[in-house]
Amino acid sequence: MQTVPRGAGGAIPRPLFRVVATAALGLGLLFGPTCANADPQSPSVMTGHASWYGEEFAQRPTASGERYDPGKLTGAHRTLPLGSRVRVTNLQNGRSVLVTINDRGPYAGRRAIDLSYGAARALGMIQRGITRVRIELVES
Repeated sequence: MQTVPRGAGGAIPRPLFRVVATAALGLGLLFGPTCANADPQSPSVMTGHASWYGEEFAQRPTASGERYDPGKLTGAHRTLPLGSRVRVTNLQNGRSVLVTINDRGPYAGRRAIDLSYGAARALGMIQRGITRVRIELVES
């Protein structure tokens, strides 16, 4: 089985996907949502943790049907509509990037969004793997 390389942001090998997804769903029901609304007046702005996934998933189909390209600015979110555009801002360094939601996830931990390698690189979070972010819905 292919293992996840160091710094891959907690991506999950496909054979474990169902087990982890089921556990994450169960924990989500027990412990509530993983994102906090940053602005109570605007449900389209939330904060949480972001991770990234890279080459090990290259060319695999995403939930939207397109093949995953690590260089593109894309992301995975549990509930936002596929095709939505969101601005993700790294709260550690202030960098932001506009990403398109094309997959479902993340299924690891209490993360709000999984980002492609390209998006994570633009945010300056490759080394850390996980960082706190603000997610703003731009277009759905």
